[in-house]
Amino acid sequence: ADVPFSDDDMDAYLSDEQMSSEDTEEEGEMKEENVALRSILESGEENFEKQQTQHSKQEALSELLQFSASDKPKPEGSCTECEDQPAVLFCVQCDETYCKMCFDGLHRKGNRTKHETKAIAAPTKLKQGQIPDPSCLPEKVLDRLESEQSIDSFDVPMNEGVEYEFLERAKYIPLRLRYSERKMLRLLEGSLKSSNYTDKVDRLTFKNKARRTYTQLVEICASLSGFVVAANYELGQEVVQSRAFKRFQDFFQEFFEIGRRHKIMNPEKMRSEYGKLMYILQDSVHPEVQELLEFSCFQPIYTVYDFLKEAGALDMLKEPKMEIATRAISDHTLDGRRKSRPEIRQEVDNKERAVKYLSSKYQHLLKKDDIQRSLYSIGDNNSFLLGTRDPVEKMIRYLKKYFHPDRVEENYSLAIQGGLDGARLTHAHDRQYYYCLQSLTLWSEVSNSMFKLWYQADQDLLSAEVNYELKDTGQGVNRIQQSPRVENTMRQILHSVQSQVGQDNWVGSSVIHLGDHNVPNALMFIDKYTQVSWILNPIILVLERIDELASDERIGYFIQQLYGGCDKLKKDILVDFFRFGFDGSGADNFFDAGSCIDGRLTSAWNWCSKLHEKPFYPIFKLTGFRGFDGY
Repeated sequence: ADVPFSDDDMDAYLSDEQMSSEDTEEEGEMKEENVALRSILESGEENFEKQQTQHSKQEALSELLQFSASDKPKPEGSCTECEDQPAVLFCVQCDETYCKMCFDGLHRKGNRTKHETKAIAAPTKLKQGQIPDPSCLPEKVLDRLESEQSIDSFDVPMNEGVEYEFLERAKYIPLRLRYSERKMLRLLEGSLKSSNYTDKVDRLTFKNKARRTYTQLVEICASLSGFVVAANYELGQEVVQSRAFKRFQDFFQEFFEIGRRHKIMNPEKMRSEYGKLMYILQDSVHPEVQELLEFSCFQPIYTVYDFLKEAGALDMLKEPKMEIATRAISDHTLDGRRKSRPEIRQEVDNKERAVKYLSSKYQHLLKKDDIQRSLYSIGDNNSFLLGTRDPVEKMIRYLKKYFHPDRVEENYSLAIQGGLDGARLTHAHDRQYYYCLQSLTLWSEVSNSMFKLWYQADQDLLSAEVNYELKDTGQGVNRIQQSPRVENTMRQILHSVQSQVGQDNWVGSSVIHLGDHNVPNALMFIDKYTQVSWILNPIILVLERIDELASDERIGYFIQQLYGGCDKLKKDILVDFFRFGFDGSGADNFFDAGSCIDGRLTSAWNWCSKLHEKPFYPIFKLTGFRGFDGY
């Protein structure tokens, strides 16, 4: 079998310089690892498989002799359902303890709403980063919690003013790239475009796990070599000859982090390259591959919070002028009124003055350019919300303006019947109204927390503790992986929305698909919900341009004769979308579609795919509609 390393490569790799160490114990461990690596790379694929098989048997034996982490009791006083929140209620009928969120979710309907509960004394407040009964958790998990406590522990109270809002949001807002980093970004994008990594690795034709691991190692080494050669040809030659990738650990970590940071701030960029990037990194952090590479390519996303904390300038986030300095300026007000030029000019001047004020006040801690970069990064997040959350809010206003749950206008009922016109749900007018309103409200909250969800998705995908399973999901071969951080945050968002509308008034299922064949992993989850604005923005754009379109005498006559006028045309578009964009369609069963949290978006996508069949499709084309792909 062909191998990517020659004897000379291995001699360089096992040089005296690399093997020198004052600590004899560490030296022995390095020798064992290098001998194992040399044996693998010299003997090729067949020997690699044998060693992996033997290694797997030894691991299985050691697991039988050791106390499994899964057999350990859950932390005392925690919720039976989620096992990561303190229990506050005891259900007499279930004979189980729950946190408030899990209890509400499990006892929302049916006879379970009649279950009796007893309050549990609130547990002692934990210190920052502390968890109940640490002895019940594996050492690796404790180490990870300790390293992540600065992000995952919320020592900043929520809803106590704008200053705390910025302090919390900054933990998940990526820092804008410098010019030197943009050069590396272009290199990364070009390299990933020419990469066929997933085509070679994500196949079900491998006879066993060892063959796939060997292929992963070969392809990752080839990718890393290519990155260094493209960045610096002379150093690249040295790497190709020596295979000493560990020397460039800092380069690779920064290199990959820049691409991930850029993608979060620009969801419309790197559409095909980002998936390759995440899957390469996902394989590189796998324990077996990482052991052979001798370093990790993972580096957490560099955020505004991290940057200001290093400089001791976190107080800037508490400044009252932060809201003005980071405001996203739009040419429309929240109620849809178009702003005048003097109004926009005044907002721009106010923003520039606020930026100058903060730059001058904190220039003793940071350069003015760095302060402005931090402010503009938060401003980028506000611009993101303007383009993703605001369309959802506009659609909610359209729903409330043209429809009412207690009044049904002739020909504009939102009622749907399962089996009729492709609908899979049966809702009366008022029930469908609330179903649409609740779905849009949920999408708005998800969009508002998208940067946090994306940050946590990055951690879940690149977690060495949660492996994925390669499986044909019916939509191609996908990597199915559990995403505990994203799922927990999503449940909190869902619980918040259900609390706003009332648990008894919630319409539809509360099932969140994540880590199954519908939404295989956190990458697919993020990709799915970033497309909410791609669906709604074109529809809103058409609705806003109809009046302008009708100002042309001939087109106005066309709209009047064929559709009955501008206002009636808008209502025709909206009633069709609110009926058949939220009808549970998009699959042939209620698990893949229906009224679940994921299925609501599936139905909307199904409506988009049938737009060309609608009678108002010519109006979409006349207003400049190009598609629902975000361009």
